Amino acid sequence: MSETFTALMLEDVDGKPRAGFREITKADLPDNDVLVEVAYSSLNYKDGLAISGKGRIARRLPMVAGIDIAGTVVESRSPAWKAGDKVVANGWGMSETEWGAYTRFQRLKPEWLIRLPDAFTMEQAMAIGTAGYTAALCVDALEDWGNIQPGKGEVLVTGAAGGVGSTAVSLLSSKGYAVVASTGRAETHDYLRSLGATAFLDRAELAGEVRPLQKERWSGAVDSVGSTTLANALAQTVYGGAVAACGLAGGHDLPGTVMPHILRSVTLIGVDSVFAPQAKRERAWRTLADHLDRTKLAAMTETHKMSELPDLAKRIVAGLVRGRVVIEIA
Repeated sequence: MSETFTALMLEDVDGKPRAGFREITKADLPDNDVLVEVAYSSLNYKDGLAISGKGRIARRLPMVAGIDIAGTVVESRSPAWKAGDKVVANGWGMSETEWGAYTRFQRLKPEWLIRLPDAFTMEQAMAIGTAGYTAALCVDALEDWGNIQPGKGEVLVTGAAGGVGSTAVSLLSSKGYAVVASTGRAETHDYLRSLGATAFLDRAELAGEVRPLQKERWSGAVDSVGSTTLANALAQTVYGGAVAACGLAGGHDLPGTVMPHILRSVTLIGVDSVFAPQAKRERAWRTLADHLDRTKLAAMTETHKMSELPDLAKRIVAGLVRGRVVIEIA
């Protein structure tokens, strides 16, 4: 008989996706070229939306959830990969249009994979996960813009206690930037200070009425919230500054005006992690390897069993998760 293993599946129940654990076999997996035994995954906000049913993430069902994978190649029809290779995959539509990580085995396309960086264990790579890799993309994008330098003004990080925010605070701090962490949870201040935040801003101050131009405060910003928070951050960014936006936890609208852009030359940089090209991915992982403090990474990480995912999903959507959550699959 074929060996069975557990997967967290999203299935159609009365027209709505519902998450549940199912026993599947390798024969059930997609016909992609590289079979990977999954060791670890992670829990991101998007994962929480998918599992809890609070957001329609999966665009086809049934679907194995989970957007991050770290594991070992078992079989490969691609010359790029061989059995025993340690690999990482982030995004590429996993949990949306492609089966994802919450399963002992998964078949993946060879172009989705990168080699596990020597600097990290599999568990550390998933402590970083899509959230940390996205934070690195944002930091790289801000520095590419050119007008943001350590010692020249403060950099704002919104949603600072979340996965993207925590990693962004740590990376920017290690690069010498003065980081202002925006959060609505005062109890996370000590945690964020340990990651390198030098000052704090209550998120309510960015959630109020949006005035087109406000006092110039931020040389740059990393925003994972969107909506009013992003609009206010743009209105407070200094002349020639930039905001790297990568999330919409607060909404997908942008209730601002063009005034910061045409009167202060403020740039809004959109950062996508799902389909980012290989060169950007590899650079982001180099940024993480060179500048992410491993002690700080451990401080922002907690590890849980796959069986705990339904409860963890509710917590992350409710804003009750701090930092990064690693999911042990094997």
